[in-house]
Amino acid sequence: MLLATFAFINSSEAAASTTTGTVLAGDLPNQAEVTEGPKLAEEAKQQLPVVNRPARKLGFIADAVGFVFGDTANYTEISLMADIAHPPMEQLQDLEYCIDSNPPWTETIMLAFQNYILMLGTSVMIPSAIVPIMGGTDGDKIRVIQTILFVSGINTLLQALFGTRLPAVVGGSFAYLIPILYIIEDSSLQRIPEPHERFLHTMRAIQGSLIVAASLQIILGYSQVWGLFSRFFSPLGMAPVVGLVGLGLFQRGFPLVGNCVEIGIPMLLAIIGLSQYLKHVRPLRDVPIFERFPVLICVTVIWAYSHVLTAGGAYRHRPIRTQHNCRTDRANLISSAPWFKFPYPLQWGAPTFNAGHSFAMMSAVFVSMVESTGAYKAASRLAIATPPPAYVLSRGIGWQGIGVLLDGLFGTGTGSTVSVASWTDPSGKPQSCSDFRWFHDILFYFRKIWSSLCIIPFPIFAALYCILFGLVAAVGLSFLQFTNMNSMRNLFITGLSLFLGISVPQYFNDFWLNSHHGPVHTHSGWFNAILNTIFSSPPTVGLIVAVILDNTLEVEKSKKDRGMPWWVKFRTFRGDNRNEEFTTCLSISTGSSLLHSKTIIHVRQAE
Repeated sequence: MLLATFAFINSSEAAASTTTGTVLAGDLPNQAEVTEGPKLAEEAKQQLPVVNRPARKLGFIADAVGFVFGDTANYTEISLMADIAHPPMEQLQDLEYCIDSNPPWTETIMLAFQNYILMLGTSVMIPSAIVPIMGGTDGDKIRVIQTILFVSGINTLLQALFGTRLPAVVGGSFAYLIPILYIIEDSSLQRIPEPHERFLHTMRAIQGSLIVAASLQIILGYSQVWGLFSRFFSPLGMAPVVGLVGLGLFQRGFPLVGNCVEIGIPMLLAIIGLSQYLKHVRPLRDVPIFERFPVLICVTVIWAYSHVLTAGGAYRHRPIRTQHNCRTDRANLISSAPWFKFPYPLQWGAPTFNAGHSFAMMSAVFVSMVESTGAYKAASRLAIATPPPAYVLSRGIGWQGIGVLLDGLFGTGTGSTVSVASWTDPSGKPQSCSDFRWFHDILFYFRKIWSSLCIIPFPIFAALYCILFGLVAAVGLSFLQFTNMNSMRNLFITGLSLFLGISVPQYFNDFWLNSHHGPVHTHSGWFNAILNTIFSSPPTVGLIVAVILDNTLEVEKSKKDRGMPWWVKFRTFRGDNRNEEFTTCLSISTGSSLLHSKTIIHVRQAE
């Protein structure tokens, strides 16, 4: 009987050339045009075409068992797929606000303040790392932090009004650290004996290199060269890149939480509990405050808790590193900050220009463009928008170049890039980011107030980043739903690009920590900085691997498997009528919100 069963299975496999199997992304219906969210999944499932593929053994084994033992149940591949199929969704369906929605002013202000808190961590971490080795004092550090926050507000407003118009906050980038360290270690600057004078000369050198490097980004953006390069992108190629935008920042997640587990772990558990498990609890009538404002609530509670631990002497006999990460009075920022101070262009003096410094900084500009491209893709998903077309990406890159130019003129000490800031609240609209800029400037004039926010312990921000960057990575991997992941070609490209995108930068970073220089160590410092910067960036390494492999391995035979029939619609203005959402004119009414000239996106699901 058993031998007869296996003989039946083998004969069935030989005749399975027309059995149903994998569904390809290129044949998907245009689901974003459906306006009824609850019926969308069922309708899409009914419309999905079936492509002929050899059936799996599981269905034939079940049929054979039923044939031998008299079971009349029909365990076919179709029934199995009907149980597990989840049709791809061009736009997320469980968000409350679209990109063109306008929440009430009170809610908008609270969301803007929440974005401000998320932005604060990076804005404090970067100056805290570079200003001391530049020779600066606590007063210099607070001025640099203030300048970063002020210019970030301006750049965010420009990006929301004239750039991609996506809810992406523009702020300081860690991608510029290697060129900055190369400039700091320049022998001509290290010979300056007086620390504050060395700080000023180093800052001017960084300003000059940022100004020159910004010209490269402006040219690539407004000349549409970056848009032409984006024609080589596909869902298969961009999924690892966007995923690595989040996964590549893992060192700023739990490793920093572990520096002070007393407040890092409670913060991580609290933000998960409020934003996920208690999001439907509404203590204030119809307002889901736990779902929309978990950052404000958790940061306030855990910050107060950490202050109680500090005042109670919990860290009095702990190591210096633990005290630095846990104590709320660790910094001399409040006493060093005057009540009023306004940053202005060239506040550190006239910039100095050096060819080697500028070439090194250009590599960081290229890395920031790659990271920003991935962030734009993630922001469009979170904003219930379609992928930004190529010309929109170029426009955003061009305005980001202007932002780097402003960084150089004002002297922020680093360049800027785009990050997704609206992860906790379901609001995905440019107004949140524009109001974020006004909120920046209101607090900016009262330096004592916002400097008190700068002493929030880093593990609190790290706990937020664990969730924020993880969500960005998941959004990136969601692009794989438009590809055929039953293809060994696609599995190879995805796996290799993700693995090398994490492994190669980790090798470069470990080498730097052990040897105080990168693996590329020639007599040309600027050449070293260029290669070490590029290969220390996970998204950049992932882009290089994924795009090269995706455009050289069986390209013509795998267009549908790569997801190109769906992706190609968003390359040009006329490719899809929903591309108009990125060209709709925005206007500012006095004392009110940003308004679209017409509504583009209609997909909205009620709570």
